[in-house]
Amino acid sequence: APKDRGAEWEVASHGYRWMDYSNVDEETEREHIARTIEIHQNLLGKRPFGIYQGKPNPNTRKLIVEEGGFLYDSDSYSDDLPYWTMEYASGRPHLIIPYTLTENDMRFTSSNGWAEPADFCRHLKTTLDFLIAEGKAGHPKMMSVGLHCRLARPGRAAAVQEFLDYAKSYGRDVWICTREDIANHWYENHLPR
Repeated sequence: APKDRGAEWEVASHGYRWMDYSNVDEETEREHIARTIEIHQNLLGKRPFGIYQGKPNPNTRKLIVEEGGFLYDSDSYSDDLPYWTMEYASGRPHLIIPYTLTENDMRFTSSNGWAEPADFCRHLKTTLDFLIAEGKAGHPKMMSVGLHCRLARPGRAAAVQEFLDYAKSYGRDVWICTREDIANHWYENHLPR
């Protein structure tokens, strides 16, 4: 079993295959979602709490909701706060926790992305500062940071650690948590009645 089983962080489910699902039929995608859950369960000892296909099609959310075991999906970039949809839910709300391609280490792989780890760290700090100011003005937000283990390099890891230390310096103004934590908070405090 992996040594990180039971760790206090969440391994995000990216689906069964990193592929464009725009032209994938419903039955194949349904099978891929089931395989995703099975593999996650076998490797990590628990099913995924949420899913981010990344390149969904119009059926993806419907299939995720129909499966019934996900707390949320993250196939949205539309907001800085989670939100609910009743689409496909048969009277049961479904939580969407938006993802980001901006505060994301994948930008190290693009020509207009991060050149140096310090660029990434500076961007994260500036983003957090702005969101904290919005929160203090009565409009709190969520800040996602996308990190991928295949992109981890020592200098990049140091930049992430510097950012985490910076975020922690805000004390109670910042909650560093998993998407599962966010989902549970949203279900407990913001569930539509």
